[in-house]
Amino acid sequence: MLSLVALALAGAVGLATRQPWLFPSLGPTVMLFFESPETPSSRPRNALVGHGVGLVVGAACFYALGLNGQPPVPSGGLTASYLAAGAVSVATTTVVLTLLKTPHPPAGATTLIVSLGILTQPTQLAAMAGAIVLVTVAGWGLNRLLLGREHEGG
Repeated sequence: MLSLVALALAGAVGLATRQPWLFPSLGPTVMLFFESPETPSSRPRNALVGHGVGLVVGAACFYALGLNGQPPVPSGGLTASYLAAGAVSVATTTVVLTLLKTPHPPAGATTLIVSLGILTQPTQLAAMAGAIVLVTVAGWGLNRLLLGREHEGG
């Protein structure tokens, strides 16, 4: 039920701003927050850093491979360039999060959303970043206020 609240908040902002404040990788993030708050991957810091790295790496791969202006994979199909962007973005995100000791598996979906051309415009990336912050704060707050628990390790 708390997942509904956190995602509805992001969705409401998305409706009001007509921006993608609700996207696939938020689902597993809120599930971690409310189903497994004791695991390292559900820590607020891990969610923020994980998705942030995913956004940056996904955009870097997308633009570095010259995919701007190409139709996104869901409508244009998978190409060799998109395959490279997707595989490199997930691998790089994984390495960076491992080195930073901030595991957050849903960040792999975030980096794919961007590197596969689904959300790539600066306003879309800003909306994604805002949604990540909102959902993380809501998840932490709801866990603390309503369930009397905090995410382990802050």
